[in-house]
Amino acid sequence: MASESENGNCSAWAARDPSGILSPYKFNRRAIRSDDVSLRITHCGVCYADVISTRNMHHNSMYPLVPGHEIAGVVTEVGSDVKGYKVGDHVGVGTYVNSCRACENCDNALENYCAKSVFTFNRIDTDGTVTKGGYSTHIVVHERYCFKIPDGYPLEKAAPLLCAGITVYTPMMRHNMNQPGKSLGVIGLGGLGHMAVKFGKAFGLKVTVFSTSESKREEAINLLGADNFVISSNKEQMESLKSSLHFIVDTASGDHPFDPYMSLLKVGGVMALAGFPSEIKLHPASLNLGARTLSGSIVGGTKDIQEMVNFCASNKIYPEIEIIKMDYINEALQRVVNRDVKYRFVIDIENSFK
Repeated sequence: MASESENGNCSAWAARDPSGILSPYKFNRRAIRSDDVSLRITHCGVCYADVISTRNMHHNSMYPLVPGHEIAGVVTEVGSDVKGYKVGDHVGVGTYVNSCRACENCDNALENYCAKSVFTFNRIDTDGTVTKGGYSTHIVVHERYCFKIPDGYPLEKAAPLLCAGITVYTPMMRHNMNQPGKSLGVIGLGGLGHMAVKFGKAFGLKVTVFSTSESKREEAINLLGADNFVISSNKEQMESLKSSLHFIVDTASGDHPFDPYMSLLKVGGVMALAGFPSEIKLHPASLNLGARTLSGSIVGGTKDIQEMVNFCASNKIYPEIEIIKMDYINEALQRVVNRDVKYRFVIDIENSFK
């Protein structure tokens, strides 16, 4: 149970109204239960979802609102029935902290699709309280929604894996985009897109980045290792790639045409949508004439998240991050809106509340 208090046991930063401006805040985290893990948060990634919620863009924000769902930290206490974690373990918490644990989706480790899943912040938990996220000094969660971060993997790099990383890893694995030698297109080069490029290269794919910004060419190729870079508004460049790609991961949240991208897929190709444009307009021929698939996805289930974290550790895959202190968060959120970040802000929580 989380409750507000002037002298609460958890320090945080919260938005109080749709201006989205965050400021210091204290509240009480629930006492640990037998199946809970309590962790001291060391780092928290900054996601566009934080902007959406703090500014009430979906008209469902409950204030005071503590955002943050890319959480990394150190276990400080475990409940009496917890078997998978011990004090001192490095762990992460992602975009949800509860689910019914009884439905078909939960039984298949697809908790992210459970109808009763509870987001890490700005949702009503089963005890009736409003969840509060990782812009805070600690969090208490059921052990099912914790993930081990392997020894040696930096906690500041682990945080963005819990949303940006898993959001692209899941559809890539579901659609077998891990076949060496095949070709992948990545639309958009932000927090999600740059991770899709990194996974694609780790899988042995030939990766083409599609962007509206020429300024991203050098980093896409020289920093992230992409094989090709295309300006999506350049019809000649797009035309030259017709029917050449096995897969596309679309991370662009802004509205954009779909038919030009679908035409780049080979027969039987798959385009996975990871963003949320306001609408999808698509001519049926773009699908039917090439036996192509357009598929959707959100984050990942608990099994996939742990697998993804382990894969990143084993293959030395690290997000590109800019570390900030908590008192810079209002500027950082505006920079996220302005797409002025390469490629994920991560808040240094443990050094921001001393």
